[in-house]
Amino acid sequence: MFRIIKCIALLFCMGYNAPCMAQSGYWQQAIDYKMDVTLNPSTHQVIGKAVIRYTNHSPDTLRRLFLHTYWNAFMPGSNMDNRSRDFGTVETGKGRDSTPRYDWDSRIKDRIEKLTTPEQGFTRITSCTMAGKELKLKDYETICEVIPDRPVLPGQSVTLSVSWESQVPVQVRRSGRYNKEGVAYTMTQWYPKFAAYDARGWHPDLYTGREFYGTWGNYTVNITLPADFKVGAGGILQNAGEIGWGYDAEGSELKDIPNKSRTWKFVANKVHDFAWAADTGFIHFSRRLEKGPILHFIFKNNEATNSRWKGVADTCAMVYPFIRENFGPYAWSDYTFIQGGDGGMEYAMATMIQNPSINTAIHEWMHSWYQHLLGTNENRYPWMDEGFTSFAEARISHSIYKNRQVPSHWVNMVGYMMYTKGKFEEPLSTPASFLRTNQAYNYGSYSKGAMLLVMLGYIAGNEHLSQIMLDYYDAWAFRQPGPDDFLKIAEKRSGLQLAWFMDLWINTTKQVNYGIDTVMVQGDKAAISIKRIGEIPMPLDIMITYSDGQKEWHYVPLDLMFGIKPPEKGETRVDYQPQKWANRSILLQLAPSGKAISKIEIDPENRLADVDITNNTWQQNR
Repeated sequence: MFRIIKCIALLFCMGYNAPCMAQSGYWQQAIDYKMDVTLNPSTHQVIGKAVIRYTNHSPDTLRRLFLHTYWNAFMPGSNMDNRSRDFGTVETGKGRDSTPRYDWDSRIKDRIEKLTTPEQGFTRITSCTMAGKELKLKDYETICEVIPDRPVLPGQSVTLSVSWESQVPVQVRRSGRYNKEGVAYTMTQWYPKFAAYDARGWHPDLYTGREFYGTWGNYTVNITLPADFKVGAGGILQNAGEIGWGYDAEGSELKDIPNKSRTWKFVANKVHDFAWAADTGFIHFSRRLEKGPILHFIFKNNEATNSRWKGVADTCAMVYPFIRENFGPYAWSDYTFIQGGDGGMEYAMATMIQNPSINTAIHEWMHSWYQHLLGTNENRYPWMDEGFTSFAEARISHSIYKNRQVPSHWVNMVGYMMYTKGKFEEPLSTPASFLRTNQAYNYGSYSKGAMLLVMLGYIAGNEHLSQIMLDYYDAWAFRQPGPDDFLKIAEKRSGLQLAWFMDLWINTTKQVNYGIDTVMVQGDKAAISIKRIGEIPMPLDIMITYSDGQKEWHYVPLDLMFGIKPPEKGETRVDYQPQKWANRSILLQLAPSGKAISKIEIDPENRLADVDITNNTWQQNR
């Protein structure tokens, strides 16, 4: 209950004239969007008008403003086009015509370069005024710089009136029309959107195909299109009585109207994006969760897949209590799963998923925590969103399936091992758009990012890790944390110093690698020499198995921790003095037990992310 109350309090304190001041000096900008847009399916073009109220809660005077115009990326010669084609030459590095082009993103490749004029996407701001005065604009492809007629002072609110026209591109990346499943319009990154401004200043991130960062705001969006189209969106439908189609009552039909077009009116509050999709063949049903949101499912009517969508709905409803208990409650009243293009992509109060995949649905939904609730800058720290979401997905999926022989983190461990043993690893601290390869983004941000939490559980204990995730939710909901903020939460809860691990895991490509060097056994006495081969020092969990089958944990903490983790699962454990981190070898003298030793294992639970486990086990010759 505390987390629900706190979440509601945070929503109130984020009103656009009242910056959230949870700690001295903390501030956030606030934005209100009121948009009226019309989509013409015959031309695939949108005409839009927006009134945007921007409140400057910062201590800074703003002499220029920045708006995202994402769809200009879908033109030949754009940054996204050049980057996506550049990925195809990674393996040989001998020029664009070299082969094989094996690191391409399969969704893009060189498709943007080949788009004809009617297939391209664009967003053109045709007018931008403040108090009736036309403002000067500067175009930087996917960023439009706005020069206000007067500086925006600290504490001041200004209102922009923006008119634009855009063309929905053929489905390429995130947004587009008529993907291979036949969804007519996937409308994401579709409107002029304010770039984020925080303590570091403006973030006018050019769109090259990676991640996003935004400011929370309130959205009122009126969408007009032909009357036979059906719409799903990341918001709450305000005219459900006029629309019907399951919004007013479960299973209701789309209401007939005499007009050729209809307007769908949505509101979304305290979110940093608004996305929608439209198709004439969509169907819609919902699930109302106890102590949770209403989940909407909107997808193409297809007898072959309809039952799978209902299976996704049932599973999401089933796992929500686990999610709420382990990661905190969902913060809004509604969430919508919409069939759209590009695999899976999260947006505020909604996700676009290409097909009814349970794991994809869970992954995208969990972005509501690590991207949309916490508001992480995933351009700078993609691992804080994708990695944490991948960790949560793995834990939730593990709770679903009955076979628990494989640990929940195994898929992320395998991904990380493939990555770190290859030749494309880069530090996690590399901004998403500047990672050299798709491998570095996919395996780094997702797998290595998730393994940061697995390793943290290894160092501090899984019980502490579970509480750390809830503490993180409580302390940083709607406050845009960075790595150091998460570190402080982890250190406070665990009582351990953890900066050494975070620094090495995030800022370097150093690896963990320990091995059993020698074992000297004389009767029931034993001396074990363990060598550190890798460059990341770690505490060690060691399992001793005796000849009668009894197992005994031995724990070697690390001096950098300035403490020890508590025994896990009530286990009996033999503790040693902390090892000096700079030592390359550890010598353990086992006390006499009266029993012969048959097996010695470093990290038998495979949580250590040791890059070579072939030397982690010693077994007595038989």
